[in-house]
Amino acid sequence: MELICPIDQRCSHQIAALLRPPSPPIEYFDQLISKRKCQGIKVKQNGDFGKGVFAETDFEEEQLIFKDEMLVGVQHPSNKIDCLVCSYCFKFIGSIEKQIGRKLYLKRLGIGNSSHNGCQSNSSDDEEDDHYVQNHHSSKNGASSSSGSTIPLPMMAVESLMNGELALPYSNKFPLPSVVSCLGGCEEAFYCSKSCAETDWESSHCLLCTGEKSESCSRKALLKFIQHANETNDIFLLAAKAISFTILRYRKLKASHMSEQEKPAPSILGTDLSLLLEAWKPISIGHKRRWWDCIALPDDIDASDEATFRREIQELAFTSLQLLKEAIFDKECELCIFCEHQCNRCIFSLEIYGHIIGMFELNNLDLVVASPVEDYFLYIDDLPYPEKKEAEKITQPYLDALGEDYSNCCQGTAFFPLQSCMNHSCCPNAKAFKREEDRDGQATIIALRPICNGEEVTISYIDEDLSFEERQALLADYGFRCRCPRCLDEEP
Repeated sequence: MELICPIDQRCSHQIAALLRPPSPPIEYFDQLISKRKCQGIKVKQNGDFGKGVFAETDFEEEQLIFKDEMLVGVQHPSNKIDCLVCSYCFKFIGSIEKQIGRKLYLKRLGIGNSSHNGCQSNSSDDEEDDHYVQNHHSSKNGASSSSGSTIPLPMMAVESLMNGELALPYSNKFPLPSVVSCLGGCEEAFYCSKSCAETDWESSHCLLCTGEKSESCSRKALLKFIQHANETNDIFLLAAKAISFTILRYRKLKASHMSEQEKPAPSILGTDLSLLLEAWKPISIGHKRRWWDCIALPDDIDASDEATFRREIQELAFTSLQLLKEAIFDKECELCIFCEHQCNRCIFSLEIYGHIIGMFELNNLDLVVASPVEDYFLYIDDLPYPEKKEAEKITQPYLDALGEDYSNCCQGTAFFPLQSCMNHSCCPNAKAFKREEDRDGQATIIALRPICNGEEVTISYIDEDLSFEERQALLADYGFRCRCPRCLDEEP
């Protein structure tokens, strides 16, 4: 039986307008590149391949090509136990003591685990682990606990560290920004600065905050939505950010437009839809397909059960959407002021929701930020003998209590506008790679080899250990094409 969303039926015209591929948004990307000072690259139309990122200067091997700020991103819920980071830029915050004490305190309470329910990304979990080891010291070669299992500390010792009553030796060499609370008073979002707190509030968080000053329609419904996402797939949290981002942009554009008009005129019919399309533009540029159509079939699902699996994914998305709609949908906006088009409502259609999630499925990149706690313990381990022995009298019990988790980095998923324009190649000339100095959530693209002016900049979407045939099958599942010469030569 087909799942029918009432909004899909009532707002088909508006939905079609939102999902219609935009005319080449080159001017939009030019402005984005200029704003982010990404000199040396340009987004161009690339024939049958759609958009692509091209070098406008020569790059040397290992040279930074560009850094890309995320449009929306989320930290995996389970990772919040390990890492206290800014909810907007994802820098680590607080202090080394607070990071360690908080992690040990929450684990003593039995909160959280090391797994997460994420979405398909540009690298598998194994690749993510390898990526982290390549970027940073392996625990096997650096600081290590005295045993393979953790050794619990007295709660008083943990609390004194978390509350700032105890200072660890040499921790002042690893200063972190102070913790700034959410403007709405929730206990889920924290920031590195007032600027990040205000920007996040204005761009999406005011609708998704569970605090007393939240602008959501129902905090109770919002908590149910968050719980559902945490228990099923945290990609729903990313989709909620995208929808909130669009709604708030729409409201600002509409308020600005109304201030310029003394009264609605017949010539303004359809204005709300045009404003919604403008608000939607940052989302419109991402390649999209419905989530339940493009998600890869898991290995443990038989091909004969594929239809049932995709149906269940669609139903899961519909349940999430209904919870989100109850939480943040403003019923006063169901009918637009200027016309009968129900523009604001169409954002909550299952078709739109499915395409937003599908966009993340097809374009997202792992959000990874290295932990200063790992750097701290490695610093202690590298001290000359007398200083090291004295420091470890204090630090070793905490390292033993953390065990192998001492080096856990911040992990999440995000959508990066410029990075999403990069095409796949089995022989890429660039890679997403965090250097030692890259300590926030931005995507960092590094040259794998010399790149010439005019050459397309490509990355690999898939596991390099897969065979050529396996790569081709996976690319076909997602509707991608490879830019490497071998793949182009073998295309029919």
